[in-house]
Amino acid sequence: MAIAPPLDFGAALLRGTTLSALVRALREAGIDSAPIDGRVLLCAALGIDHASLVRNPGSPLGPGAATLASFASRRLRREPVSRIIGRREFWRARFKIGPGVLDPRPDTETLVEAVLDHAARFPRENWRILDLGTGSGAVLCSALQSLPGSSGAGVDISFDACAIARENLAALGLESRGLIVCGDWTNALRGRFHVIVSNPPYVASGAIARLEPEVRDHDPRLALDGGEDGLAAYREIIPALPGLLAPGGLIALEVGSGQYPAVESLLCGSFECQVEVRLDLNRRRRVVLARDGTRAET
Repeated sequence: MAIAPPLDFGAALLRGTTLSALVRALREAGIDSAPIDGRVLLCAALGIDHASLVRNPGSPLGPGAATLASFASRRLRREPVSRIIGRREFWRARFKIGPGVLDPRPDTETLVEAVLDHAARFPRENWRILDLGTGSGAVLCSALQSLPGSSGAGVDISFDACAIARENLAALGLESRGLIVCGDWTNALRGRFHVIVSNPPYVASGAIARLEPEVRDHDPRLALDGGEDGLAAYREIIPALPGLLAPGGLIALEVGSGQYPAVESLLCGSFECQVEVRLDLNRRRRVVLARDGTRAET
């Protein structure tokens, strides 16, 4: 499908009519989320909220017109809105993202839900949480926010990701309870954690070219490529987890479509555990949960 030419927004144009033109252009470019994208981009470019847009559709764009034109051009080239505005709403907070981190998506909130359900079933005051492949730190930060007595560590091999995760911890006032470690999965980790979570790369190498351009062209390949069958990261991570998991602790791993049986087998082959699955918003098997049921939690 041909991409519409860049839009030219002048400062005198009105907010409401400009939004309509932007949404129309995005739809013509085949972008299904055009109404939401257009509204978010316009508000971000003008520095206003949605309520202000609704109250004052007849106000001129003003000096934000040039920024909006740039935003529109980038979205028409299929750059995700979250990357254009530099942030992503996830769980109950706003997270900075950048080229070096995976854009956290709503399906990954299933990981957070699983952790909090486990915490409600087995209450304690001092949860210790490990997030492997933390990226922006969205999962770790969300868990720490929701469990006030918790502390945790996020590990990522990317220095860019570690820098952004530290910024997000600081922005949310969590730096005293969260530590970001640049490293290769579980190498050099010590101690025991009550919860270990991970959203590792799980796309088969050969399937990356077939992903939506918003993912294929903008998420870092390091955060996507799971090897020939998409399971390389799980094979590396899972054998090390029993040595890091506290008695009675929880392992929560995000998985791709059709990967649940293989990841379940890897978990059961590494230690004696109870395994279940969580469905995401689209009713797909998204998170594999394994709880060490052989020892009482301390």
